[in-house]
Amino acid sequence: MTVTLHFHGAAGTVTGSCYRVVHPQGQFLVDCGLFQGNKSVRDLNLKPTPFNPKEIDFLLLTHAHIDHAGLLPKLYAEGWRGPMWMTEPTAGLLEYLLPDSAGIQESEAERETKKRGRRGDEPAKPLYTMEDATEALLHRQTCNYGEWINPGPGVRARYWNAGHIIGSASIEVEVINGDGKPVRLMFSGDIGPDEKVFYNEPEGPAGFDYILSESTYGGREREDYTLAQRREALKTEINLALGKGGNLVIPAFAVERSQELLHDIGVLIRDGEINPRLVVLDSPLASKVTGVYRKYAKMFEDTELAADELFNDSRFRIIEAVEDSKALNAIKGGAIIMSASGMADAGRIKHHLRNNLIRANATVLFVGYQAPGTLGQIILSGAKEVRIHGTLVPVRATVRSMGNYSAHADHSELMEWIKERLPAHGAIFLTHGEDEERTALRAALMATGLGGDQIVLPQLDDYFELTAAGIAAAKAPAARRVDLRQLPADWHNAFSDFTIRLSQRLHDLPDSEKLALMTSLQRKLSELGAAPSPMPVPTPVTPVETQAFDE
Repeated sequence: MTVTLHFHGAAGTVTGSCYRVVHPQGQFLVDCGLFQGNKSVRDLNLKPTPFNPKEIDFLLLTHAHIDHAGLLPKLYAEGWRGPMWMTEPTAGLLEYLLPDSAGIQESEAERETKKRGRRGDEPAKPLYTMEDATEALLHRQTCNYGEWINPGPGVRARYWNAGHIIGSASIEVEVINGDGKPVRLMFSGDIGPDEKVFYNEPEGPAGFDYILSESTYGGREREDYTLAQRREALKTEINLALGKGGNLVIPAFAVERSQELLHDIGVLIRDGEINPRLVVLDSPLASKVTGVYRKYAKMFEDTELAADELFNDSRFRIIEAVEDSKALNAIKGGAIIMSASGMADAGRIKHHLRNNLIRANATVLFVGYQAPGTLGQIILSGAKEVRIHGTLVPVRATVRSMGNYSAHADHSELMEWIKERLPAHGAIFLTHGEDEERTALRAALMATGLGGDQIVLPQLDDYFELTAAGIAAAKAPAARRVDLRQLPADWHNAFSDFTIRLSQRLHDLPDSEKLALMTSLQRKLSELGAAPSPMPVPTPVTPVETQAFDE
């Protein structure tokens, strides 16, 4: 029996990370993350798990981000009771991240149940519950960087610093093949950039049979910067934003991004470089995570401001209570408001965006990756209106972005990480990236002399039979869980964009042309087989009116 590698997530997307390794003595998972993005991608969370969880012996977790760990409670809800291996800081973060995610699942199910109730439909069930998250936390096992562990028969593994977030790891794995020989794999996890406040650069050994590398920023370079230059860029953004008289709203991931921003804002205030009226971290989860960072402060590098010194400034507030969060709506200017989530697709940040996007003197600053179909990506793409909580919100605020706070390596840093892991005797799998970025990274690797057949871009649910000498076979699933064309942008996004543009067009037209436009639309729907319109058909549509519809 050969070793088989299955790609159940993060193949053609940057979320839902999940790899399954089947070998002669059992099977195990590396990561089990939540899918994020457009509705077709998110719906993958609700579909049946593409394997039997009860047959999994153990799981190796690279880090605590929800796109790598967010489906762990679902496994336990389906009856799995195996151990999850991770670093100690990752275990500390999961203490808060998994219950927070379960709370979101339960509240979203409650909201959906109310909608269904009005239609007389069955109640919605959460993806998993707080009880499932609590069960998952009981099965954490911790290990240290650089030490071999034996999590199951025929497998040993070793964790290496990935430089992404606190506790993040690349995982070296040796699996015994059917002929008794080890197959050596390296799972990159998420690779961090060279310059970060908290950690040393990513590390790990060289020489594997197979390397799985993330490719989030393949083909995309950030300007070279030092930490001082990054703070200078942040100072410029803050002063420009507050100079307009409004608030600065920053959607920031609860894990690390918030803590890095707080650190740098604190340094800038201490040095007299900025003078905000208030600095708010509005996130119960980020508040708890900040406590984890304080606990493991001895692991940090390059910090200029201790946590206690930072929070001694009276202008800093960490908000947990809902009423305190709502009170921020009364602040019209001078505040820096940070709130989760980083892609603006859940949590309190949506309320702050709804309250500030309509203000021409406000600024929204994005500091991380925005997956296709998320609210953050739609705002950043230049939309004039966005839908938040079912309401159309005009975008009048200034929208800005900074790449230097990304926790991901850029193209050159990914190339360097891969080169330092070579040779790969079998293949390099490019994962955790969209196809455009993966293709760019593949082309760059081929330009270094690697063969095209050595660099594989797996699609969702593809699997490969591995040997120490190379790939024995590559196979596609009998049926995919989603049409791959829906991953970058699905019909839900297209329909929402269409309705927003139609509404804008109707708003701008005089009443006489509005009626003609709607009649044209109904006629086209009838031609497509839709139900006939009860509205009487008036005079023929003029060329100008037809153009209005086509736009």
